[in-house]
Amino acid sequence: MRLLRLLTLLQVRREWSGAELAERLAVTTRTVRTDVERLRVLGYQIESHPGVAGGYRLGAGSALPPLLLDDDEAVAVAVGLRAAAGGSVTGIEETSLRALAKLEQSLPSRLRHRVDALRSATVSAAGGGPTVDADTLTAVSTAAHRRERLRFDYAGHDGTVSVRDVEPYRLVYTGRRWYLLGWDTDRADWRTFRADRIQPRVPTGPRFAPREPPGGDAVAHVLRGVGSAAWPHPARVRLHASAETMAQRIPTTAGLLEAIDERACLLHTGGESLGNLAAFLGTLAVDFDVLDPPELRAVIRDVAARFARAAQVS
Repeated sequence: MRLLRLLTLLQVRREWSGAELAERLAVTTRTVRTDVERLRVLGYQIESHPGVAGGYRLGAGSALPPLLLDDDEAVAVAVGLRAAAGGSVTGIEETSLRALAKLEQSLPSRLRHRVDALRSATVSAAGGGPTVDADTLTAVSTAAHRRERLRFDYAGHDGTVSVRDVEPYRLVYTGRRWYLLGWDTDRADWRTFRADRIQPRVPTGPRFAPREPPGGDAVAHVLRGVGSAAWPHPARVRLHASAETMAQRIPTTAGLLEAIDERACLLHTGGESLGNLAAFLGTLAVDFDVLDPPELRAVIRDVAARFARAAQVS
């Protein structure tokens, strides 16, 4: 039990002095040193630094040691693995299922029942967006976490490949696609990149000091830029209701809302087809004006005519 408590302490803070750990565990510093050696034998990489400013730090080893998860963490991991098995990351489905099988075998019955209940009561409505190679996501997220510049080959909309040098800030998943928000050093500005078009180059570049994202919100900035462009048929629609009202009806993955005044807002959205987009707008239960594309207005007129004819049938 003391080893588990020691491991928990090492996980919740970056570094501890021997005296602090001894006080928390109600043991001597010599016992702390002994327990640290026992954890090392189990496979945990625990770094120690002598001296007044020294202490103990949990590091990454060459092999995966036993993990310590509480009940909520174990359930969260199980649910996440099951979602990943049918998600948008290329090549991770089989790996996720193997990891899930191992985890569920070790779950106590009380947690297995919770996972089973979530699985039986949940269905996925994930979109059919392009998948991303897991190694690409790992390389990008690692560079962002370490604050290291990332160079990568990037395929544009027209298929032209360019080399980009970026300070990666965040990976954003919109429910349809993965995007990287980063500071493009060559263009001296923030740029949003589709992760499925990124081919990272190694090694990564020098470390950088992170910048404040536009508006202070990485997710909002990405959605503002790609909320409609991600769809085959983007559209701009003026809704005759406030942005606050429509935010209760429209999920962030369906588009970006911009307030016009207290009675109207602008929706940047899109659809797989103009017909689907027209049907979506009809479900919002508010008056609206299609600003573009003009082809959408023609589709809505056709749909309205069909509905009118259907309403006349006695």
